[in-house]
Amino acid sequence: MAKALSLSLCLSFLFLLLGCCLAQQQQFWQSMQSQQQHRFRAKTQCQIQQLSARDPSFRFQSESGASEYWDTSSNEFECAGIEFVRHQVQPKGLVLPFYTNAPRLTFIVQGSGILGTVIPGCAESYESESGSSSREGGKGDRHQKLRRIRRGDVIALPEGITTFVYNDGDAPLTYVSMLDIGNDNNQLDFKFRKFVLAGNPESIERQHGERRFMRGREGQESRNIFYGLDEQLLAEAFNVEPELMRKMQGREDERGIIVRAEKLRMVLPDDYESQAPSRGRAYNGLEETLCSHKIKKNLDHPTSADLYNPRAGRISNLNSLSLPILNYLQLSAQRGILYKNAIVAPQWTTNAHSALYVTKGSARIQVVGTQGRLVFDGEVKEGQLLVVPQNFVVVKKASENGFEWISFKTNDNAKHAQLAGRLSAIRAMPNEVLMNAFGISRDEAKSLKFGREESTLFSPSQRYA
Repeated sequence: MAKALSLSLCLSFLFLLLGCCLAQQQQFWQSMQSQQQHRFRAKTQCQIQQLSARDPSFRFQSESGASEYWDTSSNEFECAGIEFVRHQVQPKGLVLPFYTNAPRLTFIVQGSGILGTVIPGCAESYESESGSSSREGGKGDRHQKLRRIRRGDVIALPEGITTFVYNDGDAPLTYVSMLDIGNDNNQLDFKFRKFVLAGNPESIERQHGERRFMRGREGQESRNIFYGLDEQLLAEAFNVEPELMRKMQGREDERGIIVRAEKLRMVLPDDYESQAPSRGRAYNGLEETLCSHKIKKNLDHPTSADLYNPRAGRISNLNSLSLPILNYLQLSAQRGILYKNAIVAPQWTTNAHSALYVTKGSARIQVVGTQGRLVFDGEVKEGQLLVVPQNFVVVKKASENGFEWISFKTNDNAKHAQLAGRLSAIRAMPNEVLMNAFGISRDEAKSLKFGREESTLFSPSQRYA
């Protein structure tokens, strides 16, 4: 009896010790992962003297749409370690398959369509009818999952994942993407590279005379990846005729990277992404696998709001708690809708850079950096992009037409701190500290602390109406 009790105690102690070791090991690797994720970005320069609200600098027209790129040679893009792209896809337009060297976040500005993703190593888990094969008793078309995308969707895409987009609607589809080239998952260099699997992007360069721009990006859109391979070797690899390989190389293709697909018919499976872990629930890595992970979430519906003021607007945040794949990408997003003349409290992002893209309306925005330097003061309009470095203070006031935006953040759980309002740094300080810090009276200190009872979204002030 005594020996059995002793053995039981020894086993219990062993399991307890093993559990403690595993917990410490998990914390160690999480810490190492966090450090590694920001190793590359820490090497960037952030010598910001002035910020600008920027429109796209380069536009490339394809057969059934256009691609627009922002000029990233300015200091704020280098500081944030990002690039930014906008695609406009006409009805029946197909964005040809490609992959990139960096993780990206995409926001659907308008329209709807179908997103296809090809994840390396994952099986074709879906089957749909293909031409006459189903009628003749043959096998259907097997492929990886297709997803319906629509206005307000934020889509998280890891590096190296092949994607394509098809506009099966009757209206244009517009979406913007931030590419996090400063992410440690990009181990090439500090440049965005796009690897195209089909078409002949060089035709776009010839049409628009932008070869200098493309050369500056290491020929990222010169030819598709099959072009550089020997057609005989390719034919042997695919076990097909060489003539088919010549077609795949796209030597005579002049359609660009967005082509018109008249006969394309894709059947979407039932969407079961709602079965993924709910917000606030602990994520242990077992609920989702690489091949079935959830990669998108819609932020346009009012029920998605984290902050709401009926007199000012609403804000929805998307981070790794609500979309676990963001923990791997080390990215997050914020969707904001501000009513006319409403204000977002002066605030800063404590642990991330921000790329703010205006989806509707306009606002006056001020940004203050180190040493109290005003680095931006102006109106930001629909279609413009403003990059704000970490810890720079931002204040936004909507115009008479309101203000809507999407902001991409270079951290999977971006945190914000504010200067005014109920949850602000000023509100949290003792009256005496404010009195001595600013040389003001006790009543003035109380006015600073309690002038706004709203937390983050402020309704128009009656005092200045």
